[in-house]
Amino acid sequence: MMVCNDTLTSKLKNAQEEDDNIQTLKSLLEKQESEEFFERNGILYKYLNGRELIVTPKAMQAELIKLIHENGHFSVGKTEEIVKQEFFIPNLSNVVKKESIPLSTYHVDFIGPLPSTNKSYQHIFTVVDAFTKFTWLYPVKTVSAESALEKLKQQQKTFGNPIRIISDRGSAFTSKLFNDYCDEENIQHLQIATDVPRGNGQVERIHRTLIPVLTKLSLDDSTKWYKYVDRLQRILNSTISRSTKWTPFELLVGIKMRNKEDILIKDLLLEEMAKELLEQREFLRNDAKRTSKPYSLKIERRITEEERKLRYTKKVI
Repeated sequence: MMVCNDTLTSKLKNAQEEDDNIQTLKSLLEKQESEEFFERNGILYKYLNGRELIVTPKAMQAELIKLIHENGHFSVGKTEEIVKQEFFIPNLSNVVKKESIPLSTYHVDFIGPLPSTNKSYQHIFTVVDAFTKFTWLYPVKTVSAESALEKLKQQQKTFGNPIRIISDRGSAFTSKLFNDYCDEENIQHLQIATDVPRGNGQVERIHRTLIPVLTKLSLDDSTKWYKYVDRLQRILNSTISRSTKWTPFELLVGIKMRNKEDILIKDLLLEEMAKELLEQREFLRNDAKRTSKPYSLKIERRITEEERKLRYTKKVI
């Protein structure tokens, strides 16, 4: 099965030009030849097992895997086999198995407490689909296994079960009730250390954006945050993701969301996303100052990547 066509090749070429690691490799190739890599028509290839494979930019890996999987409705193993015929993706097996299809991996967590509403809601139970970045926000009254399972069962009616759920080690997720449910439904439950939020980074990033936006929207009455949650979820899922270059809704459903323009919430959301990138850049630079030169160079490369993301976010705004 040949996957590449002129349109896809053009997109890969453009994405390579935005990928700092690939641009570094191209610069090295200008100085000396390599037995592993070569450039043709502006596209970087890798020699591997007698094949000439296109080096796939990180920003396009999810899109490419989804394209191949959905075009032929292939299994995970078959999808990986087809990718290997034309493309090079580091740690391909892990990438395909983890995020090769929508709704296979959920990241979950609670956020709060927030000011209690007239319905006694004080928290939000968040579910993020790892592949599409589609986000569900459920106001709940308590941080408990019962609250989490009520919403997961509600979601199950429409989407079925994920292959795995990733959570922290909060009491709601370490409870016998929650783990019994995962066993009964044949869901793999992966728990990360509570003090290592980056292990559940997808949902943590949503929360860092969510709180300031809800706070600004409910300045007149802090207990009214609840009425903005549905609108915020809609905007989150119809806004282009920096990592996939698609909206979560498009990746999940296959079409653009028909959505009433909500300028206020969209502007606040994008403002917080840009602010988060600036804060992360500053953190990385401060970290680099405290480390050795080799590690500092690594940090600076990460900063360059974050600056590229920030430019992309501003372009979307």
